Amino acid sequence: MQTRENTTKAQRVLSIAVVFILFAARGATARDVKIVANPEVKVDSISTSELKSVFLAERQSLRDGSHAEPVFQQGGPAHQAFLREYLGKSDGALQDYYGGLVFTGKASMPKSFRSDAEVVAYVARTRGAIGYVSPAASAEGVRILVVISEGGKSERMLITRVSPEYPETLRRLKIGGTVRLAVTISAQGRVEDVQLLGGNPILGESAVTAVRQWVYALGRSQTVVQVSVPFDPEH
Repeated sequence: MQTRENTTKAQRVLSIAVVFILFAARGATARDVKIVANPEVKVDSISTSELKSVFLAERQSLRDGSHAEPVFQQGGPAHQAFLREYLGKSDGALQDYYGGLVFTGKASMPKSFRSDAEVVAYVARTRGAIGYVSPAASAEGVRILVVISEGGKSERMLITRVSPEYPETLRRLKIGGTVRLAVTISAQGRVEDVQLLGGNPILGESAVTAVRQWVYALGRSQTVVQVSVPFDPEH
C-alpha cells in the first residue's frame, strides 16, 4: 500500500515537472530570435499574425502601409527558432510552400543568407526589408521590432507599480518627456524583459529599472504590452 502511494506521488511530481519544463521552454522560445527591420520602417512592433503573413508572402506591406520584404536565414538556431515560433513550419515544408508559390507565379523566392551579419547588412540597406537574427547579434543600422502576441492585445492588470527615479540633473534642467517601453510579462505576472521603444535614453534607463520591478496579474500565457512612463519636471 505504501509503495503504491509513493509511486503515485512520484508520478504526480514528475507530471508537474514535465509541465513546468514545457511551459518554460515555450516562454523562452521568443527570446531565441530577434526581429530586425530597415530603419525606414516606421512601426516599433509587429503582431505575430502580421509577421507570419509577411514571411509567407500573404502580404507585402505592414499596417502603416510601408513595403515589407521578408529575409530568411539558411539554417541555424535562429532560423529554426523563427520557423517553430512564428511560422509553424519545418524547413522542408517552407521550401515546398515557396516552391509552390514560385511555380504558380504568386511570389518569387525570398532572399536568404548564411549568417546574422549578412542578414543585418542586407536589411540595413534594403527598403522595407524585415529579417531575424540571434539575440546576441549586432543590430547596428537596423530597427528592432517587438513582436506582440495575439494574447498580448488583452490588458494585464498591474498589481504592483514602482515609480522610476527622476534623474536630478534632468529635473533641474526641466528635461522631461514620455518614455515608451515594450514589457514582456510571464504567465505568473513577472516582468521578464523590458525594451526601450522611444524617449530620452537617460529617462529610459530609469524607467526600465523601475518597470522590471512591476508585478502583473496572472495570465494564461506570456504576453507583451506597451507602456508609457511620463517624466514631468514640475511634479
